[in-house]
Amino acid sequence: MVDVSRYYTLLRDPARRRIVEILGEQGKIGFKELRQSLGLGVGTVYYHLDMLSEFVTQDKERKYVLNDRGRLLYASLKEGSLPPALEMGDALSHRVGRWIFLSPVFAKSARPLVLLPVAFVVLLLGAFGVAMVGVQPMLFFYRPFTALGFEAVFALFIANWVGLYLFGEVMVYLFFKRSGSDLQLFVCLGVAALPLAVFPYLFLFLDYAVLQYLLFAFQVWTLLLLSAAFSFGKGIRLDKSIILSLVVIYLNTMILFLLGLLG
Repeated sequence: MVDVSRYYTLLRDPARRRIVEILGEQGKIGFKELRQSLGLGVGTVYYHLDMLSEFVTQDKERKYVLNDRGRLLYASLKEGSLPPALEMGDALSHRVGRWIFLSPVFAKSARPLVLLPVAFVVLLLGAFGVAMVGVQPMLFFYRPFTALGFEAVFALFIANWVGLYLFGEVMVYLFFKRSGSDLQLFVCLGVAALPLAVFPYLFLFLDYAVLQYLLFAFQVWTLLLLSAAFSFGKGIRLDKSIILSLVVIYLNTMILFLLGLLG
């Protein structure tokens, strides 16, 4: 019998437990039918299936089935041998981690139209902030001055994140062969922009010397949110999406360095 206590983090999510139960009861199921049964977005279902890759595989018809380990896990769940700890509330560290990654917010992206207004508000907040303060947005970085006018700076902030969205779509397809759920990724990236959308307003209260240190903290938080955005938006495991996010900030840094915009 599988020691399900080893899979505390994996099984604590009700959607993943439901996938195991559906496959255990039905034997095999296609992606479309599984998604309809769960009532979740494409990217979200892919994410959970990726997390369950040790227990779930696909047959020759590309339908999802439990492998030997998965059937043992299902038997453990069915027999009620699920550890009581899995039924308890989240630990404090887990709750803090969820909110650092804004997981409760990203989870709503399964219905992207619900989260779309939030994404727009975040992007408009950031665009207005950089335009009002008069700093030049460079995705993960800011220049404390700019020769551009209000409208140009406003548009530049939006363009940065739209460009990131397009870049993300291409990279996810090339490296992970994931397509679809485009709107879900867009709204997730809009939410991920929150730290850097708020940051320009700090120019109104703090010296640039102080802001240079604070910017690093905001960049790290944005990196984590960006990873969560790729994870929820395209159904990529978090460890893989973090690598993709690191590639983004690396390219951002190198391009600005080569253009002489970082000193």
